[in-house]
Amino acid sequence: MYRYFGELLTRGASSVLASGCVESALPVTASLMRVRHYSEVVGEKDADDPNFFKMVEGFFDRGANIVEDKLVEDLKNKETPVQKRHRVRGILKIIKPCNHILSVSFPIKRDNGEWEVIEGYRAQHSQHRTPCKGVKYSMPFIILLFLCLQDNELEKITRRFTIELAKKGFIGPGIDVPAPDMSTGEREMSWIADTYANTMGHHDINAHACVTGKPISQGGIHGRISATGRGVFHGIENFINEAAYMSQLGLSPGFTDKTFVIQGFGNVGMHSMRYLHRFGAKCVGVGEMDGNIWNPNGIDPKELEDYKLQHGTIVGFPNSTPYEGSILEADCDILIPAASEKQLTRNNAHKIKAKIIAEGANGPTTPDADKIFLERNIMVIPDMYLNAGGVTVSYFEWLKNLNHVSYGRLTFKYERDSNYHLLSKSDTSQTVGILIFIVFSFVWFQGASEKDIVHSGLAYTMERSARQIMRTANKYNLGLDLRTAAYVNAIEKVFKVYNEAGLTFT
Repeated sequence: MYRYFGELLTRGASSVLASGCVESALPVTASLMRVRHYSEVVGEKDADDPNFFKMVEGFFDRGANIVEDKLVEDLKNKETPVQKRHRVRGILKIIKPCNHILSVSFPIKRDNGEWEVIEGYRAQHSQHRTPCKGVKYSMPFIILLFLCLQDNELEKITRRFTIELAKKGFIGPGIDVPAPDMSTGEREMSWIADTYANTMGHHDINAHACVTGKPISQGGIHGRISATGRGVFHGIENFINEAAYMSQLGLSPGFTDKTFVIQGFGNVGMHSMRYLHRFGAKCVGVGEMDGNIWNPNGIDPKELEDYKLQHGTIVGFPNSTPYEGSILEADCDILIPAASEKQLTRNNAHKIKAKIIAEGANGPTTPDADKIFLERNIMVIPDMYLNAGGVTVSYFEWLKNLNHVSYGRLTFKYERDSNYHLLSKSDTSQTVGILIFIVFSFVWFQGASEKDIVHSGLAYTMERSARQIMRTANKYNLGLDLRTAAYVNAIEKVFKVYNEAGLTFT
């Protein structure tokens, strides 16, 4: 059997591949949709600068082609094989497009008296599970337009955008729950929650569940700020501790002897660096828009964080040297692109020295680059899994808002008292050992706090998902193509929901 970027082909098809007639060589399932291979995601002239959504559609097509036969086989009903095939293909066609897109324009009057028109967008890909979830918006477009934008002007835009979303039914605890993204954070999410709760949601006791990533005082949750970076760490941890995968890369399991480079020292990059450093990996390089730093002996994350807070940049950080050239091409074991999309392209994919690429950002790897990494036996841990820590803890925050009680509040004292009671019943002959144990593990007797529960839930979620990806990669013989394995998992889950729910008014 041969594999062409995820699709299984018979040996007889290899000659067809060599001739370039890919479509005719694909399995029958490929007729489901126009199949976008790596170079076909967009037109050839801009093949390495594809639209992000087109990239995702191409990856979806690849996963759908692989899993279609299995979905047909698993249908247990009285339909004929042809009817089952129609059902599967129909549901896959339903899953693929974006269902709802809202575009709004509204004016603001700036502090200097000028008038501007702001454009805003919100997309809901699917409503098979509600509420919809996703990032709110990122601010670079505003920064580019208004380099001197004042805080109160930004607040005007955020609150007005919230009203526009609410007017069209695009925000609400059971409808659509945004969250922060690039250049937005707790402050902006607090403005959204306050605006919704005092306008359209004034009658709703759950109004503050309309958005996540809020400050603790506004219904936020402990551990949300670091969640995406912590999720990146756990995602890498699950694969780097898997001996079977590390042997394919020529690496030993574990973090101890590993070096890593981070592109983007924002929220995701900073927290990823912090946890990797804590567990024994060594950061040798960090890159930002205004410059890169390098130290083969390691860079301390806390010292770098303090330096950036004081100086507003990582450039000039003591005990480091400027890194000339692209930090992405630096010599390391693990590369973490944690900035913006389409950073790894066919132009630089051959120059990447890392054996593991951990996608902390959304869409940092173009399809052409993804193909090259597979050919070079480089493991890419995909964004749709790796940076899901933020949305996972956002889900925990949403549940907290609906329950109107903090995690651990009802059980904290009970657990603490139970632990002390258990200790008091221990054999008195072991008193000295017990006292020493208490000194070093006093916190273990205190019961689980909200942060403990959040961290535990995030680690479990990331581990469970990693195991599912590994099983799928093994089941379909995908090798290091973890992205396709992740898409196959997602397609199977969403397909099941659509299939069992049925169609409305058709």
